Amino acid sequence: MGETEGVQDQRRGPSVLSSWTRTIVRALEARQVDPAPLLAEAGLDRALLSDPNARLPITATGSLWGLAAEATGDPAFGLYASRFVEQTTFHALGYAVMASGSLREAFERFARYGRLVSDAGASILEVAGDRWLYRLDVSRDPPRPADESIDAMMALIARTCRLLSGGVVLPLEVQLARRKPSVSGAYTRVFRAPVAFGAATNSLAYPAGSLDTRLPSANPELARHNEEVIERHLARLEQESMATRTRAWLVGRLASGEPRPADAARALGLSLRSLQRRLADEDTSFKQVLADTRSGLARAYLRDGRTTVGEVTFLLGFADTSSFARAFRRWTGSSPGEYQRAP
Repeated sequence: MGETEGVQDQRRGPSVLSSWTRTIVRALEARQVDPAPLLAEAGLDRALLSDPNARLPITATGSLWGLAAEATGDPAFGLYASRFVEQTTFHALGYAVMASGSLREAFERFARYGRLVSDAGASILEVAGDRWLYRLDVSRDPPRPADESIDAMMALIARTCRLLSGGVVLPLEVQLARRKPSVSGAYTRVFRAPVAFGAATNSLAYPAGSLDTRLPSANPELARHNEEVIERHLARLEQESMATRTRAWLVGRLASGEPRPADAARALGLSLRSLQRRLADEDTSFKQVLADTRSGLARAYLRDGRTTVGEVTFLLGFADTSSFARAFRRWTGSSPGEYQRAP
């Protein structure tokens, strides 16, 4: 990742594509675990998961990964969840990778455009002697992706490589920075290779000769077309408004109590004055973005019908139900109960 990109990502705050988080929901449902209370506890609005372009703060998604592992009793939940990734999970990137002419092209694309999925780390392809490495570098300092998320991504990369090569290209070795879990045997079975834990980074090593093997699924025209889609999407993302970035931070923070502008500014890599000025330039304010975010989430929670008024009060960071009820009446002209009972 270049210096300019790093500064830009830090200013926005680490985030992840909502469709990656939908993978967690599908995996939970397959295990017959209701995702709704876990989403609520993590401070995530399920309505956002249906927006393929939405981005969620990794503080909230990281919490959901941990809650999912705990709820399923599966320390290797990330490996299991990787099975529920779909072709559209990674926007146009999935199609571009699958249409690549060689593994080199596929992983160069993933390294170049990985920030489309998440800007919390950098995907790196490098050749070292008789092997080539796919490396996923993430910060060891918070906020950082959850171990389960990294497990899922690395398992997905290994599975994609196996699929593209017709099952013949397998890792020589896997290194994971996480601590060794209690079910380490599951990792060897999923990766089909020796796995080392507590490593300096997260990496997959493959034989160097496999890198330029031509792939039967190659489709240069389709790959180029999807690269153009990715470029346009990233251009829009990099011009994302400060109000949108602030809202993304609020979605993951509200359940922790009344959010403060100073905390938002710090999370977004700005001074409080800069945050206030940039929101003012967009004809809004922190107070207005907070009210709009709470209003939209409140309506979604109440329409869903599975969340009580008391639970919504907590999820939106209000001190008590009366404060929430007053705010809700100001937004809608009705009480939360009336809104929930309306046909």
